[in-house]
Amino acid sequence: MDHDIEQACHDLLLRLAGRLPDGLLWRYRDWLGSGAVIAIARILPKSLLKQGIDVDKTEYDLMMAGLAPYGADHHAVSSALGVDGARPSRYTFSGSAPERMNNVDPVSDVIHAALRGRPDVGEVRQSWRYGGTGEDPEAKRVLLITALTGLPRLGAELQRVLRALGDEEPGVEVIAPESEVGEYHRAALANSTLLCAGAVEARHRVVAA
Repeated sequence: MDHDIEQACHDLLLRLAGRLPDGLLWRYRDWLGSGAVIAIARILPKSLLKQGIDVDKTEYDLMMAGLAPYGADHHAVSSALGVDGARPSRYTFSGSAPERMNNVDPVSDVIHAALRGRPDVGEVRQSWRYGGTGEDPEAKRVLLITALTGLPRLGAELQRVLRALGDEEPGVEVIAPESEVGEYHRAALANSTLLCAGAVEARHRVVAA
């Protein structure tokens, strides 16, 4: 797959985090990690319309760059372009694990073992997402990983690890250093804790501003 097309698809899905339902988002990321862009191109634009999700001009351009070459319906892509692409996030985040964890967290242990000192990986952070109420049953783990290369494949790999550990709709955000992230990721990063670090120097990080 062409690197620019892969990067456009990855950036698009990154921007849709918190807006596209988790059950759809992880599936599209899994497909991208496997190189199945044709499936994404055929289905994602229609999913956006069905979910009532508008995209902004930047996201529209990413769809044209990443999905149009693989057969995306141009009418569906154009129809998704709207004025509500940058709605405020309905989520809040916390760096503290919910009380039900009781200081036992095998997922963190596995992620630490898999990514600590790994080449091309920087900081590995974790946040807990709430649906606006802060109630424990709604707590969802969100991993935030800085990586230099192979972002879609790393994300898909970690999604499969989390699913094997019981998270059916894993939240794995793999972000290139110095990326421009939106409100969703800024809030998650600002309210996160460091799990471990790969081999990439600390200066290569996403700044939560």
